[in-house]
Amino acid sequence: MGLVKSKSTSTDGMEIQCLVDLNPLPEELLELILSWVPARTLVTRCRLVCCRWRDLIDRPTVWKLQWERDPRMHDAIEAAQQCPRMDCSRVGVLQPFGRNLIKNPCGTEQFQHWEIRHGGNGWRVEENRQHVEGAEAQTCFASSYMWCVKSQLIDLLKEGFPEELMDTCQPDVIICDWWGAREDCGCRYKIRVKLLAADWSVIAEFNANPEPIPQWNNAQYQKVSHVFRSYGPGVRYIQLWHKGVDTQFWEGHYGARITNTTVLVKLSPEPLRSPTRVFFSLPPKHIPPRSRSSRWRKILK
Repeated sequence: MGLVKSKSTSTDGMEIQCLVDLNPLPEELLELILSWVPARTLVTRCRLVCCRWRDLIDRPTVWKLQWERDPRMHDAIEAAQQCPRMDCSRVGVLQPFGRNLIKNPCGTEQFQHWEIRHGGNGWRVEENRQHVEGAEAQTCFASSYMWCVKSQLIDLLKEGFPEELMDTCQPDVIICDWWGAREDCGCRYKIRVKLLAADWSVIAEFNANPEPIPQWNNAQYQKVSHVFRSYGPGVRYIQLWHKGVDTQFWEGHYGARITNTTVLVKLSPEPLRSPTRVFFSLPPKHIPPRSRSSRWRKILK
């Protein structure tokens, strides 16, 4: 096994196909060749060719060669170094680092992937009244005169993040959300994000309740952001929940407009924080007489 098809064109324009046996090649050269194959094809087709190819694809070398050519996969290389047992093929196919884990963040698929609770006249997808830089679409979710709520649950293991990585490296979880109002109506907005364990217990939580936007405003979007860092082991899910309402109680869709909701997971540029050790200093007059030796002075400095 290990045969691949090669195509060439003769001088008279005829296409010639031949089979090339790659197995005689040394391991290093075969790994380099395989690293040019798309990730999904490596797993679904090349891995089935023979035992030798399967073993090479299951090892990290092929994947690291592939990732070194893609700047977006820098975090994957770092993760493989910090977690030697990481399933590189799964990370290579799913590419979880640095991509938005929120599905349908701007409403281009209406309400797909969201858990929705309508209030008043309910949510509606509308065009943005102001441009949002970097958004995948210039559309938004518009709320109504009673609180409209939507939420999304992210399964980190299904997205491609290994348990060992989440527990050992604890990569940053970056939250961004954009909200705003119509020019002629004020609005209110709230957001809550939880990092959950496998048993659904809360490991870390972020809440924001910004000041309402008043009526007769410039309709600019406001950004709410937060970074979870050094949150501890055990995180398996991310739950994002936000809601909006207008301040005039007008029928229709005059409430908070929410768009470009983003959840990213990236390796932290900072080392994990160790537990804080607190030392209490006493003024010299409060040090017991037996403690005024040079040894104790050094400890209490």
